[in-house]
Amino acid sequence: MALNMIELIDRNLYERSCDVRWWATDAAIVAAAAQPDPSACAWASKRLGIILDSYTVYVDLWVIDAHGRVLANGRPGTYGNVAGRMVSGVDWFRRAMETASGQDYISHDIAVSRFLNQSEVATYATAIRAGGKADGEPIGVLAIFFDWTPQAAAVVRNVRLSQDEWRGTRCLLLDSGRRVIAASDGAGVLDDVFPLQDGNAASGFYVDNAGRLVAFARTPGYETYPGMGWYGVIVHDPVPPASH
Repeated sequence: MALNMIELIDRNLYERSCDVRWWATDAAIVAAAAQPDPSACAWASKRLGIILDSYTVYVDLWVIDAHGRVLANGRPGTYGNVAGRMVSGVDWFRRAMETASGQDYISHDIAVSRFLNQSEVATYATAIRAGGKADGEPIGVLAIFFDWTPQAAAVVRNVRLSQDEWRGTRCLLLDSGRRVIAASDGAGVLDDVFPLQDGNAASGFYVDNAGRLVAFARTPGYETYPGMGWYGVIVHDPVPPASH
């Protein structure tokens, strides 16, 4: 069950890695990065909005120039403070500009975005390249922000446990630093670090010092998505059976 949780997340995020790479070749997005005049940026924003209407798992999509200035976003009505912001010092922007080809992308750990109304997002980014060509010169960055909270909550809260099994049980997703990035009870998300005793194993289980059963599985990746070293974890604290 712990493996199933992280596999569901991997498959979902694999699709995000595909989205960012092919959207970066869209004519409107390439044109805005190549010559960011007001009409080109407006066209890109409209195009991003059309994409968001169909892909509801995203908070927003940004087109950014090579200097780190946000040129356009897909939801200016909701996030009107985005265009014109500088993100040149942000890790994911720098890494995206350094990608070797249009086949490459970067993924960033779950974070709270102050530009997106404190939304918890998984950020994927890649370089926008001249002519939309895989080997073109980087002329900007496309960043897409996956709406993490509802998608992750659906995974950890829908593990197929019986009503009795759910008593005393928490289902968690952890990042590579063992930080809690989703929890079935909503506690400690993005704040707590779980003391996972995995012994560098890909999966397994143990009983901790408090007598709780802990089962875990590390991401195996999916297709061309290698995963980010995240874990699915189920913690069960034995409780007396329900009285009848």
